[in-house]
Amino acid sequence: QVQFVESGGGLGQPGGSLRLSCSACGFTLDYNTIGWFRQAPRKEREGVACVSSSDGTTYYSDAVKGRFTLSRDNDRNTAYLQMNSLKAEDTGVYSCAAHARPLCTVRPGTGPRPSDFGSWGQGTQVTVSS
Repeated sequence: QVQFVESGGGLGQPGGSLRLSCSACGFTLDYNTIGWFRQAPRKEREGVACVSSSDGTTYYSDAVKGRFTLSRDNDRNTAYLQMNSLKAEDTGVYSCAAHARPLCTVRPGTGPRPSDFGSWGQGTQVTVSS
C-alpha cells in the first residue's frame, strides 16, 4: 500500500525548475527519515536526496548536488524536492520513501539506498526536454 502521494511532476525545460511534493498518508512524516529517488527508463532506481529524522541533516548524490534541495513542512505533513538547473538526464519517475531509523545511510557521492526504505509513494513523472 502506498503511503505517500507525489505531485508536481511534468515537463520541464533544460535549465528550468520544478518542485515536487510528497504528502504522507497514515503516518507523521517528521518522525521518519525521508528519501527521494528517481528511475529513468531502462535504468535502476537511484537515490538523489535524503533527510535524517534525528537532526534534519540532508544528503545529495553528486548528480544533483547544488541543484536539488530537499525540505519538509511538518504542518502540512509534506516533503518537497526543489529541482533547479534541470538537465535532460534528470528525466525519470520520482518517488519519495521513508523509514523509521533516525539517520540517512549514504555512500560518498551517492544518495540513499532504495533497499533501506520500506514505505514508498507511487511516483510522479518528470520529463526534461526542449
